[in-house]
Amino acid sequence: MSKIDIKLIQEVRERTGAGMLNVRKALEEANGEVEKAVEILRTKGAASAEKRAGRNTAEGIVQAYIHPGDQIGVLIEMNCETDFVARTDEIKNFAKDLCMHIAAFKPMYLSPEEVDQKFLEHERSIFKSQLADSGKPEKIVEQIVEGKVNKLYTEVCLLKQAYIKNDQFSVEDTLKQLIAKTGENIVIKRFARFEVGA
Repeated sequence: MSKIDIKLIQEVRERTGAGMLNVRKALEEANGEVEKAVEILRTKGAASAEKRAGRNTAEGIVQAYIHPGDQIGVLIEMNCETDFVARTDEIKNFAKDLCMHIAAFKPMYLSPEEVDQKFLEHERSIFKSQLADSGKPEKIVEQIVEGKVNKLYTEVCLLKQAYIKNDQFSVEDTLKQLIAKTGENIVIKRFARFEVGA
């Protein structure tokens, strides 16, 4: 496909945040199919993020957000490889958006690896007791419980939550797109959410 419609390019760019050239290449590879192009870009973004994952992230920013009404506040630390990238609008805007996301969606943990084991075991036991009288084989019960645990991660872990500005992607997917765009390893180091009376 030689001629790619500019509207398609804009649509894919809005959905993925990828550069113009990469979007054009992905659309050509996908024969103009938007969904396929988005999938190609997500795969490439994930691959380039994996390559950069081991790189040292000693620079970064701390972003603060106070929700109107002064009842909720959020602090987040994001790290990257260079001060130059830390000062870019992409990083600053993503950090600001994440602060609003955290204020709205109240994640308890950054990632599944950080989930408190006591909390996880408690939730697992609830899931198991819900299925106790189902008559399903133990193996099936275990699979259902694992499915419920994975769904729990999408509720309590920041990286697994659907991103506030585009719920087609998780926060983790959006972070990988940013890594692909900047060419640097970027990590969300930590966050804190404060709410009056909570």
